[in-house]
Amino acid sequence: MLRRHVCVALFMAVCAYTTGCTVSNHASIPEVDAMTTSPSDATTQVQPASHETAADPTEGGTEIATFGAGCFWCVEAVFKELEGVVSVESGYTGGHVVNPTYEEVCSATTGHAEVCRITYEPAKISFDELLEVFWQTHDPTTLNQQGADRGPQYRSAVFYHNDKQKELAEKYKKALDESGAFRAPIVTEITAAGIFYKAEDYHQNYYELNPNQGYCAFVVKPKVDKVRKVFKDKLKMQDGR
Repeated sequence: MLRRHVCVALFMAVCAYTTGCTVSNHASIPEVDAMTTSPSDATTQVQPASHETAADPTEGGTEIATFGAGCFWCVEAVFKELEGVVSVESGYTGGHVVNPTYEEVCSATTGHAEVCRITYEPAKISFDELLEVFWQTHDPTTLNQQGADRGPQYRSAVFYHNDKQKELAEKYKKALDESGAFRAPIVTEITAAGIFYKAEDYHQNYYELNPNQGYCAFVVKPKVDKVRKVFKDKLKMQDGR
């Protein structure tokens, strides 16, 4: 967690030095501004961590999606906003160490990515719609990096749970690359889901419980604000919004 506090401080310093701006004026600079056109346009043209398997439960008409898009605090906060999303769990997958801790994953030696496992109702929101939000709320063109967060644990990834998810993710990625939606090629990893290790309790619902923490205020909040603006028709109904 200390690393993220340092990243915020570094981002503020670099921003001020290179552009003379303040973070309050450019809070949305990290990763979310890489888009030059909308991905939705492109698609129309085409307390230790515990482990759980990558089984694809369908009880109660729900399915699972697993995304890596940088810090899982960001990913969790974004997808919890969406109607049809039943739950979002932060955790680790894609590595070779059993029951990794947060500190081990941050050492970049376990091979894991920080991910969120999203339980959703396909009758209310489709996997394709989840992908649309995924592509628009992080920068899929920076290898092992999102903004000031650097390391393989922050890689962009879709961990698919069935052939249909794989097909849709690959099709969407190809369409975005061909459309020129991003200024650089997409480096998102698309690979089969393996064992998911749920992260420590203090990582769950992190933004909701710590909205004024530095990283949340300067990095997570702009992403949530973007989702609320761009995907208004997909949001859960909440009092006051």
